[in-house]
Amino acid sequence: MDGRAVKAILFDLDNTLIETSRAGGVAIQKASELLKTTLALDDTTIRNICDKFKLKLFHESFDPSAGRSIDEVRVGHWEESIQEAVGSSSSPSLATQCYYLWKNSRLEVLSLSPEICSLLKELRSRYKLLLLTNGESKTQREKVEAVRCEGFFDAIVIGGEHAEQKPFPSIFTLCFNMLEVEAQDCVMVGDSLDTDIQGGFNAAVRATVWISSTGGTVPDGSVKPDYTIPTVLDLPHILPQLK
Repeated sequence: MDGRAVKAILFDLDNTLIETSRAGGVAIQKASELLKTTLALDDTTIRNICDKFKLKLFHESFDPSAGRSIDEVRVGHWEESIQEAVGSSSSPSLATQCYYLWKNSRLEVLSLSPEICSLLKELRSRYKLLLLTNGESKTQREKVEAVRCEGFFDAIVIGGEHAEQKPFPSIFTLCFNMLEVEAQDCVMVGDSLDTDIQGGFNAAVRATVWISSTGGTVPDGSVKPDYTIPTVLDLPHILPQLK
C-alpha cells in the first residue's frame, strides 16, 4: 500500500448488507404452500416447480426494450415452471399469485440488521459510502426502499439503470466521479467474486473485501480478493490495515 488514506467504501447490497438468499428461501416456502393448497400435488412436484423457478430467476436476462415489465417476466417464470413440472397449463392467475406472494414475502423479510445500521453510521462519519448493486432497476429500488437504507449512503447506483453493470469498469468510474474520488481512494466490499471482487480489480480500487459466510476458498482461475471476512461486520478490522 502506498500510505494513501482510504476515502470511500463501495458496498454491494444482496448477501452483503442484507440476507437476500435467506429471504428468498422464506418466500419460496410461502409460494410452495400456496401451490400445495391450490394444486393438491405431492411435495416432490411442488419442490420441482420451485426449483425450476429459482433456476429461471438465476439465469434471467431482462431486456427492458422487449416491452415486458420485470413483474410480467417473473410471472412467466412461475407459469412455465408449473407447466414444465405438471405437464399441463395451469391457470395464469395461479402464476400471478405465486409471483406476488414470493415477491412480497421476500421484501417483508429483508432488513438491515441493527448491527449493520450501526456499522454504516460509524463508517459514514469517516468515509464516503456508496451502494453499488447489480440488477433490474425496479427490483433493486424496491429492496432499497424496503430496508430503508438510503440515508446511510452518499449515493446509490443500480446497475440495471446503466449501460454496463459490475464487473465492468465503466460503472465503477461513474461511482468514483459521483463521490469525487480516485479508484485508489476506494475499497470494494461484496459477496460475489465474479462481479464485486472482479469488478473492483478491473477498476483498480485500493482493496477488495470478499464477504464469504462459509469461509470458502477462492476457486482456481478466479480473481483473488485482498481480504476475506465472514461478515461485513468484520470490516472495521480490515480498514486500519489500509492506512
